[in-house]
Amino acid sequence: MRILLINPNTSVSITDRLMASASTATSADTELVPVTAHRGVPYIASRIEAAIASNVVMELLAEHSTGIDGAIIAAFGDPGLGAARELMDYPVVGLAETGMLTACMVGKRFSIVSFARALAPWYRETVEWHQLVDRLASIRMPDTDFSNINDVQTEMQTTLVALAQSAVTEDQADVIVFGGAPLSGLVKEVLNDIPVPVIDCAAAAVMQLETLIRLKLRRPIAGTFRRPPAKPSTGLPPELARRIGHQDN
Repeated sequence: MRILLINPNTSVSITDRLMASASTATSADTELVPVTAHRGVPYIASRIEAAIASNVVMELLAEHSTGIDGAIIAAFGDPGLGAARELMDYPVVGLAETGMLTACMVGKRFSIVSFARALAPWYRETVEWHQLVDRLASIRMPDTDFSNINDVQTEMQTTLVALAQSAVTEDQADVIVFGGAPLSGLVKEVLNDIPVPVIDCAAAAVMQLETLIRLKLRRPIAGTFRRPPAKPSTGLPPELARRIGHQDN
């Protein structure tokens, strides 16, 4: 199977981290096809940035979907996930959804640990959108800022471990979810420092998506994510316009 891995951030270094982490979890017959956002911001940390990223995700899905069996929206807030499920005929998953649902399989409550205070409101709304608030123990963010998104793992590793430990002891979290594409791959570095399971969302996403693809579930013709009726459009990239107009087959 071929899986499209879309990094809605413009940082190629984040794409590389995502690929390295996801590749550790892929089956032998799975090919990951990485794509990095061609416009937007280096890393998404607010609602407006997520809204911009959602548009870019739709364009990339439409442009790169030939021969693809499923796609991962590889940003923790899952920008555009609902729209992507309306747009595409194959399964689409997001980092936050797969990370949190995987956590729910191994614990009663999970905590999200991430690297920037600005992310907290958007992440909480993401939990609400996925209707997992009752399973959320806490969202833990550092009080200090980082200097470079490319070095955030090494720069903040000690702080992130301390936040995870506090989530376990003070918030009674059964599982830790590292939130944010820039933290992909960090789990292997800190596994022995955190006394509960820790979810790497990129790895969880590819494994969950492989399962959905193998289940061969039918495309919904009813329900929340059914494909909308064909409609003309103005000013959209050609591939996306054809998809919205049902001219893609």
